[in-house]
Amino acid sequence: MGHNKEIDHVTGVETTGHVWDGDLKELNKPLPRWWLYTFYATIVWAIGYWIAYPAWPLVNGYTKGMLGYSQRQEVMREVADGKAAQAQFRSEVEKMALADIAKNPEVLRFATASGAAAFATNCAPCHGRGAQGAKSYPNLNDDDWLWGGSLDAIAQTITHGVRSDDAETRSSAMPRFGLDQVLDQKQISDTAEFVLSLAGKSTDQEAATRGAAIFAENCVVCHGEKGAGNQELGAPNLTDAIWLYGGAKEDLIQSIATGRGGIMPQWHTRLDPVTIKTLAVYVHGLGGGK
Repeated sequence: MGHNKEIDHVTGVETTGHVWDGDLKELNKPLPRWWLYTFYATIVWAIGYWIAYPAWPLVNGYTKGMLGYSQRQEVMREVADGKAAQAQFRSEVEKMALADIAKNPEVLRFATASGAAAFATNCAPCHGRGAQGAKSYPNLNDDDWLWGGSLDAIAQTITHGVRSDDAETRSSAMPRFGLDQVLDQKQISDTAEFVLSLAGKSTDQEAATRGAAIFAENCVVCHGEKGAGNQELGAPNLTDAIWLYGGAKEDLIQSIATGRGGIMPQWHTRLDPVTIKTLAVYVHGLGGGK
């Protein structure tokens, strides 16, 4: 690498004196003027930005800027504007009965949109963003409801929860037939086989026949003679092949043995009544409401 500057005879531009491989010379070609002016302009813009807007962190805060702009205040203003715009519709939802909301297209649109937003924040972690549910979390799109799928029933469930610590919670307690030694393992297996037969999925008719007698003695009081369930008790319909905890025989054995008993929190301690109403409207409108 050399250090002698010279004029390149091809381009007429001075070299930097750097040479590679014996004859490859580096040209000292100046930057285009437009590029330099743009660069200088960005420097001036940056200085002006530092002066006008909050920019520099300090020990106990930051420089406020001559314009006094605050993004936090801007967001708070937008939130306040949004609440003001919603106030009329929230007032309508608050004073209207759930059944009447569906009769007012504008209020219904607001309630559905508001409910969808509340669902995404509060309910989707368990029920899924599309309310499709998962194992041990109900699918809210179908028409299979443990406690009823009417607007009022859905609102009641959301408000007070299921097996929560609320005084008015939905409450059902399936016996722990295995853990409490009410039935032995063979009886539980036979009962599970009979339950499978109710949905047309049994593969062992002899076991299902034995399980039918056990079912009649222990399960009919809640699930009914035909296994169709009872929404007043929160007892599921066992004939439709819709299973909260899974429909394999092993899943049914586990349910019979342990009683399961999932918990849904009460939401009236976390959400205001209007939001709960909009949630009920949204869930009811997913397609499975009755």
